[in-house]
Order: sequence, then C-alpha cells, then structure tokens
Amino acid sequence: MLTKIYSATTVGVDAHLVEVEVDLSMGLLNFFIVGLPDTAIKESKQRVQAALKNSGIKLPERKITVNLAPADLKKEGSLFDLPIALGILIASGALEISQDFLKDTIILGELSLDGSIKPVKGVLPIAFDANKFGKKRLIVAPQNAIEASIIENLECISVESLVDLVEYLKGKEKIPVKNILELKNNISELDFNQIKGQEKAKRALQIAATGWHNLLFIGSPGSGKTMLAQRITSLMPDLTFDQAIETSKVYSISGKCLKEGIITARPFRSPHHSISQAGLIGGGSIPQPGEISLANNGILFLDELTEFKKSIIEALRQPLEEKIVNISRAQQSVSFPASFLLICALNPCPCGYYGDVLRTCNCPEQVVKQYLSKLSGPLLDRIDIQIHVPSLTFNQASSKSEETSSKELKKAIDNACKIQFERFGKHKFNSQMNHDEIEKYCKLDENCQKIIEKAFDKLKLSMRGYHKLLKISRTIADLEASLNIEKKHIQEALSYRNLDSIIN
Repeated sequence: MLTKIYSATTVGVDAHLVEVEVDLSMGLLNFFIVGLPDTAIKESKQRVQAALKNSGIKLPERKITVNLAPADLKKEGSLFDLPIALGILIASGALEISQDFLKDTIILGELSLDGSIKPVKGVLPIAFDANKFGKKRLIVAPQNAIEASIIENLECISVESLVDLVEYLKGKEKIPVKNILELKNNISELDFNQIKGQEKAKRALQIAATGWHNLLFIGSPGSGKTMLAQRITSLMPDLTFDQAIETSKVYSISGKCLKEGIITARPFRSPHHSISQAGLIGGGSIPQPGEISLANNGILFLDELTEFKKSIIEALRQPLEEKIVNISRAQQSVSFPASFLLICALNPCPCGYYGDVLRTCNCPEQVVKQYLSKLSGPLLDRIDIQIHVPSLTFNQASSKSEETSSKELKKAIDNACKIQFERFGKHKFNSQMNHDEIEKYCKLDENCQKIIEKAFDKLKLSMRGYHKLLKISRTIADLEASLNIEKKHIQEALSYRNLDSIIN
C-alpha cells in the first residue's frame, strides 16, 4: 500500500515542500530511502525501526520503500524521521487518517531510539511558507513549537513522542499550541552613562544608529573602543515584526532558535579575528549562513580589524553594498540576507599609540602606513564614519560629572527615525538612499556646495564616498529636525573622516 505524507526542507532561508511517499510491498523485510538523501537521512532507517519497536509498534514484514520528492532536490538533516515513521504506520494499516488531514499538514521531527521526538533546524522558514504551500497545520517537537506557532493562520501541534502523535491522530488527545510574539525593546544593562568622556565617539554612534551608517573606531589600547561599540545596542531602533521574522529565519536554519524560540531584539555579533571566511561570510559544502547573516538587522562588530586576514575582510565588500550574500557551489546557489550595521575598531599602528597624547609611538611613519594598508581603499570607501577615540586624562577619567545616558541619546534617534520612515514611506534609513533619493533629499545651498567641493579634492573622495558624506549630513540634519542640510551639518560630517587624513 502507498501513502503520502507532507514534510519540508530549506534551501537558504526558503522552504521547499517535500512529499514523503511510503510504499509497502511483498518481499523480505528491507528498507530503502531514495530521493537524493544525505547521510543523516539514510541513517533514519535505523532510527525509525528502533523508535517503532521501542514504542510498542511492530515493523511490518514487508519491503519498505521511501521516496522523498522532488527527487532532484538535495535534502539534508533528520527532520524526515517522523513523517517516514507515520507513513509506515498508515501504509501498514496500523493507523487510519483522513486524506484531507494529511494534505493540510506538514510534519517535521527527528526520532530518538525510544520514540521521543527531537527538535530540528529550519522550522520557522517552513512555518512561514506553509500557507504558501496551502497547508493549515504543522506537527513539530515541543522545542520547535515556540518559533512555529507565531505564524498567523497556522495551527501548531506539539508532540513529545511517536506514541503521543498516534494518540492525537486517533482523537484521544488534543494538543494544539498557540504563541503570540512579543517584541522586546532594546533594554540593556550596558549604558553610555557608564563611559567617561568620549562625547564625540558617542555622537558618532548616535549618528550611526540613526541613519544605519557603518562606523570605524581608531584609537589606542584601553581608550574605550570596545565599550563604546557594545553599547550601540541600547540606541538601535526597535525591530519590526517583519524584521524579527526575517532575522529569526536565519537563526532557525542554523539551529540557534531552539532555546530562545525567536529573535526579538537586534542581534549583536562579535566574531574573533581568527574566524574563517566561511564562518564570517557563510559557506560549506552545504551552504550555511555566516556571522554577517546572523547579524542581519543588527550589528556586526569586528574588533582588532587589522588582525583579521585581509581576504576575509575584503569579502565584506559585496555584502556591505548589496545587503545580501550569494554562495555558489557546484550543485546549488544559495542567498542569505546580510543587512547589518558594521562597527569596527582598530589601533592606529602596531604599537597602538600613534597620535596618542599620553604615550609616545615608536613606529616609523612607513610602518604605520604599511599597517593601515591592510585596509583597502574599496573597503574604507564603504565605511561612512571614521572616528578617533583618544585616551582619557586622569581628570577626565576621575570626573564626577554625570554622563549622558543611552535613554537620552535614543530620544533624538527615535524622532529622527520617524522622520526617515515618513520620508521614504517605509522602514528605510538614510544610508540606504539610492541616487534619485540623494538628489531629492540632499539638496545643498551655495555655501554647502563650496565646502563639499573643497573636501572632494582634499580627501580624494570617490562618488561613493561623496554620496556617503551627503547621507551622513542628511542624518545629522534629521537628528536636529532640520528640513534642509546646513553648513554645520556638512562640517560635522567631514569631521568623521579621520582615517582619510592619516592615509592621505
């Protein structure tokens, strides 16, 4: 007898419906799985047999053939264990279920040898696309229920074991789950009032958070670069529902949503400089998202930027521009979202004290330039704000004056973001303006035009650098609720090009 169960798999962050066809025919007991399965799926034969036996269900003395359709779609993981076991039960006549129920249901889960159901990766993207596939319900492990149940118009059934599922399908137990997503505000124990001085750096972070401008800190060891970067999460605009879903889909396929359920606050990713290119950008024989995708709609912080391999940081250039990363392999090409805010920090020279007011740098000028040459022009061109973070004097460090809090800084940010979103008619930041929008919203008077013209020649700006300067000026104007970009806004934007002055 032939039966058909519906399951699904993911390619990138997109779900693909999979038909699990189970056929029982006369012959010696044997178990075949076809349909381009990976090793984990091939091993499901042993898991399913043991799970059925330990659940008190005898495996039928038949030849069992399982086909995962479409056959040309590469499938991976252990999420087909549960639909395969259920298909065997229905095909053998041990369980009767209406065809309408099966057609409307997607079933996912890994089986333990004792018949309990384990969580799997990628449930949220599958739940998100279930309505597109015409499905009304999802059957998953309890650990996957939180992320699956937030999707509207989708019934989520949580089952702990194969026995529980059989009892539910026989109508003896009702176990639907429903969860409502609650987005958290960016509440953090890290606050800017914990940092003495560094007002210009705080202002730069306020601008970066407002307009989504990439930022680079240059300063001596211990000047507070890392502390400043870590506190930007307290300034970021809150996630929208759609952004929360988009971000959580990446975490789901990486298996990182199992405990948290769903990402409700902007992520902050800070990989070590020893990370591989696949770890940062994404990759592998079966492409998986890297840190830039895990930082989607959040912050990617690269501390000690010059310690990263040059090839790795150069690989950031395309994702920074396109907000997406494409990973191509011989068998498939996968795209992952990569709309992140890049915050970097580095020392100005090998000894770390070039330009420091308290300590003397012993590095020759040529060594300093060679050290900074690890950062290519095209990469620096994509970093909007370059700000020097000076060492604090004793008087500054021991000052008892009250520092500006994150809450105070965020008030102006929220107002400026509201201006931006009303301007563009959607959740969009100034840094994401296209050419036509720059022409429309970044008009300059004669005085501003003259300042820009001098800066263009002196700093040897590219067209991208020129446009970024205009975008930052627009953000500064928004923070002051100014309709037009004024001379002071241009001048402040120019003050955030510190590295250009060192290199040039």
